[in-house]
Amino acid sequence: MDAISELFAAAAAARSNAYAPYSRFAVGAAIRSASGAIYSGANVENAAYPVGICAEESAIAAMISAGEKEIAEVLIVAESAEPVMPCGACRQRLFEFATKDTKLHSAGPEGWRKTLAFAELLPHPFGPHDLK
Repeated sequence: MDAISELFAAAAAARSNAYAPYSRFAVGAAIRSASGAIYSGANVENAAYPVGICAEESAIAAMISAGEKEIAEVLIVAESAEPVMPCGACRQRLFEFATKDTKLHSAGPEGWRKTLAFAELLPHPFGPHDLK
């Protein structure tokens, strides 16, 4: 299985467990850390809309809980006519642990659709360097 296929399988499995009764927009995400380990997550909605979490946030939490702090690659899978990209908040969350060269892959249920370098996704990020 190639690298994108591994990420796709993990993200698709997580997506199947998404809790999205309100939007009916199930999303799965998978992160490959610098060590090569894969961490996945799904979106979890809440009746109090602002307190739900995105799939990317869920996958980042799994990675951090395992003691890792660097994202090498991300894949997001959702049902949409166009490739789905992370929301603005998740772009910022991902940037905290990514590099400008980290690859972000977008997929639909049928498989891979598009790949971007993180610098293309968030060209002018706010990060630790801004706090010095």
